[in-house]
Amino acid sequence: MKPTDLGAPDYLHKVVDCQWACPAHTPVPEYIRLIAAGRYADAYAVNWRSNVFPGILGRVCDRPCEPACRRGRVEEQPVAICRLKRVAADLKGDITDRLPQPPQQKNGRRIACIGAGPASMTVARDLAVLGYQVTVFDSGTSAGGMMRSQIPKFRLPDSVIDEECGYIEGLGVEVRLNHWVGSLREMLAGNWDAIFVGTGAPRGRDADLPGRQEAAANIHLGIDWLANVAFGHATRIGRRVLVLGGGNTAMDCCRSARRLGGEDVQVVVRSGFDEMKASPWEKEEAIHEGIPIHNFLVPLEFVHDGGRLTGVRFDKVRAEYDAKGRRNLVPTGEPAVLMPCDDVLVAIGQENSFPWIERDIGVEFDRWDMPVLDAKTLQSTRPNVFFGGDAAFGPKNIITAVAQGHEAAISIDRFCHGQEVATRPAPLTNLVSQKMGIHEWSYANDVSEERRRKMPVRDLPATLGDVRLELELGFDVELACKEAARCLNCDVATVFTPRACIECDACVDICPSECITFTADGEEAELRQRLKAPATNIEQSLYVADGLKTGRIMVKDENVCVHCGMCSERCPTGAWDMQKFALHVAHAGAEVTPA
Repeated sequence: MKPTDLGAPDYLHKVVDCQWACPAHTPVPEYIRLIAAGRYADAYAVNWRSNVFPGILGRVCDRPCEPACRRGRVEEQPVAICRLKRVAADLKGDITDRLPQPPQQKNGRRIACIGAGPASMTVARDLAVLGYQVTVFDSGTSAGGMMRSQIPKFRLPDSVIDEECGYIEGLGVEVRLNHWVGSLREMLAGNWDAIFVGTGAPRGRDADLPGRQEAAANIHLGIDWLANVAFGHATRIGRRVLVLGGGNTAMDCCRSARRLGGEDVQVVVRSGFDEMKASPWEKEEAIHEGIPIHNFLVPLEFVHDGGRLTGVRFDKVRAEYDAKGRRNLVPTGEPAVLMPCDDVLVAIGQENSFPWIERDIGVEFDRWDMPVLDAKTLQSTRPNVFFGGDAAFGPKNIITAVAQGHEAAISIDRFCHGQEVATRPAPLTNLVSQKMGIHEWSYANDVSEERRRKMPVRDLPATLGDVRLELELGFDVELACKEAARCLNCDVATVFTPRACIECDACVDICPSECITFTADGEEAELRQRLKAPATNIEQSLYVADGLKTGRIMVKDENVCVHCGMCSERCPTGAWDMQKFALHVAHAGAEVTPA
């Protein structure tokens, strides 16, 4: 096999599974160590560079990092990465002196961001510190976009959004609120050097069923209803509520309905429970709050009495899969199910809506009425127009919107300087030994046997009585330290120097996960099977080193290594070393230092 090149950034990056899985590539182990050391402001700063909204994402992130967490391979539950992010935000204190200052001299270029959601605000943050005059336009009364309008206040208080959007406005970004953009052509006439479109996916999908129009007064589109709740326009709902849909919006709808007077709130989903798009913890919270979830029911009609909604009729289905694994929902033939209700919340998906973008100005759209974009640069077919967030490729999540905002900011910066937009700056990387003595390291390498800590929450009757009362209380210092200790420090890599190895097999004998093998070379598929423990995860590369005196190779299965450092401590010649790998994805303006 070809020896591993540790100088290639992606190899060790993939070993840090949590950071690799994060769309914004936040250095997770680094900020967790800072939290364990009580350096909360430093941990917040690490987060702020990458994900822009640590306090927000510490509450409502979709957590793609956690399923990837190496801890989940040695026990059932991963590290509570999202919860720890919130710890840094809650305990950081005043960090204004750590933020970059807007340059006194602007660079003369003007950028318009349409929509004040996470993608646009990320673009604004990255470009403002480079001297761009960035103006954000939004039809709302406050910045935040869908973070403010579609996420219930009991999950994400306005104060957190105000604070973190305020940091961006403090960089000299102008936010024009109550400003509806009705024409991109008119915006282009404003002599902007570039325009970024971050308007999200603002249109909820409707359920076009018999009875929909007749009973319209009590049938509400989920995202519109959540916005009405967020801004105080909707303050009550009927006693019996049905929520149609199985995503996170449906979970937010049903939990909000419970808090607005819904005594009998039920969720009805077409798919099976495990196939629901909602995050597992969102489903758990709904069930904990006494909301049943019914699966494999397809709505047939809204039942009404003279225009007064009385229920919804459903067809029972089952899932069948074809030879390619594609699912079909097939009627079971059982009688239809009638579920009585007073109100229905339809949360079956969101769609993009671009009626304000004229089709003759050079911005092309595909057959799904989505903008034609370069997937990496986010540049449209009109070179000075860029997209990001849900407006780019459809509904995803906040952290994806942030990541796309970073990429779009790089593209805009390069475009404005006449550079090739497709050429992307390389990440900043470093690899440094953690030795502090013969067998001492600059980090704690004991593998904690603690179980994942549960989030403290308010008393359920109290929170169900107030749609704005935050349910989760956050970790205190003690809980934060115990949870942080569960991190396996995956960014501290085991680095092997073949010429120093005497092939004594001491590392092989002491390795608790049996991930090290000294063996003859061979083809990868065959080699994986004859390691000390077969390496079955082909998604993660093997660490291969040659140059041993016997002609054998050293092979380490990165998939099961727990970074305990025992191989380095046991090695009599220092052939193994623990070296911290740092990777910071390049951003436009990210390396600007505070004034």
